[in-house]
Amino acid sequence: MIHNNNVIILDFGSQYTQLIARRVREAGVYSEIHPCTITTQELKALAPSALILSGGPAGVSAPEAPGLDPEVLTWGLPILGICYGMQLLANLGGGRVASAQDREYGRAELFTIADCPLWAGISGQEGLKVWMSHGDKVMTPPPGFTVLARTDRVDVAAMADVRRRIYALQFHPEVGHTEDGETILRNFIFQVARLKPTWNMASFLEENLDSLRRQVGEADQVICALSGGVDSTVVAAMLHKAIGRRLHCVLVDTGLLRFNEGEEIVAYLRRHFDLNLNHVQAQDLFLSRLKDVEDPEEKRKIIGHAFIEVFEREAKKIPGIKYLAQGTLYPDVIESVSFKGPSAVIKSHHNVGGLPEQMNLQLIEPLRELFKDEVRKVALELGLPDFIVRRHPFPGPGLAIRILGEVTPERLDILRQADKVVHNELMASGWYAKVWQGFAVLLPLKTVGVMGDERTYEHVIALRIVDSVDAMTADWSRVPSEILARMSNRIINEVKGVNRVVLDISSKPPSTIEWE
Repeated sequence: MIHNNNVIILDFGSQYTQLIARRVREAGVYSEIHPCTITTQELKALAPSALILSGGPAGVSAPEAPGLDPEVLTWGLPILGICYGMQLLANLGGGRVASAQDREYGRAELFTIADCPLWAGISGQEGLKVWMSHGDKVMTPPPGFTVLARTDRVDVAAMADVRRRIYALQFHPEVGHTEDGETILRNFIFQVARLKPTWNMASFLEENLDSLRRQVGEADQVICALSGGVDSTVVAAMLHKAIGRRLHCVLVDTGLLRFNEGEEIVAYLRRHFDLNLNHVQAQDLFLSRLKDVEDPEEKRKIIGHAFIEVFEREAKKIPGIKYLAQGTLYPDVIESVSFKGPSAVIKSHHNVGGLPEQMNLQLIEPLRELFKDEVRKVALELGLPDFIVRRHPFPGPGLAIRILGEVTPERLDILRQADKVVHNELMASGWYAKVWQGFAVLLPLKTVGVMGDERTYEHVIALRIVDSVDAMTADWSRVPSEILARMSNRIINEVKGVNRVVLDISSKPPSTIEWE
């Protein structure tokens, strides 16, 4: 979908590119990320209202350094270059870029030395803490550019050709470590580019409901795999609002869901949305396939293949199905087209893309423009309850990858009960909404304990509670010790077969959020 009031971000490989897009959208302006390898014609077809050039790991003078067609600079668009983007603008305009004697990574103090719209509302003359991450630096700005700021190590820390509305920053305004970085980006969006804050989830929902009605013919049927998570639930609610009972939802209960999860979701959706919803009980199939399997990747593949088998069988029972609806999000789209290329490792259970090819269905992805936090805002617009909107992320293979080792009914019951305690304590304490994810993991070992003056030899539960924005990075949550103590005490006392609880205090990276 072409947006008339937009910011196109060209990705030169920065680890912060997604943050730029998020900051622009938070300001109320639609933004898209495209690889810097996009052709000039493709870029023009996007009808950008403004451009942002991201940072990147390369040096502009390197033989295979990514570039930009100089023609783009003649379009009259407002442009903001960040880090590598600044160096690229300097190089294209005839300035001089060189390797810095002292590379600069981390916090620096920025001093503004010339007035410009970017500095409106900040006190940069007294020193502003900013985040640097660069080896090269601009030594001499191109003709027509004015130096706007410096640091102790960089004489040209910001520059601009005010007449052409081209601005460039050596530091990263998009990261939280930069003071007033959000204000600087908003100043570019609203004062330099003069865009309007028209991007919000109410307008997104209205436009996309109309689009869905046009896309799906009056007699066409749509099938949707409903997991119980917020993404697939929002897709189902949107499509139901657009096409009513021509939407057919299938929730496959693999036996690997959280405590009462399938029943809660089905009961709510049937009661409030009158969905065509088939709750398929397939626990025996999945658990029989997982018998004696311990390798996590093999578990994922087994679960993925079994899900496709069940879903395809159920789809064949519905006449006239033409479309498959999926909860693809914008980060999934970005990963597949980023400058650095698609992710080298894609977990097996995420390959839902195999479904349309096998079933000869056309894809509908209503959320492919949205980040996770935006999906939650759409959920609120749709009137979905908090227990769905704020539900913590849950992996496709479910509890199978939170049980280290073989998955059995007995071990699933232990983990469900322990996980329910974690959930209840987080909810009761108000911490459920403060953390990204909190859950229990069943470890493949037993330890000696003493319960009721008797020796025990029972299971160990690990608590994994993390803070994150988008799950790309995460840190362990500093949940108060009294809450952790209650969790531990309740799990040991209430969950038969557990005599020890431990806390995972590793970050991502190097660890992952899930244990398998």
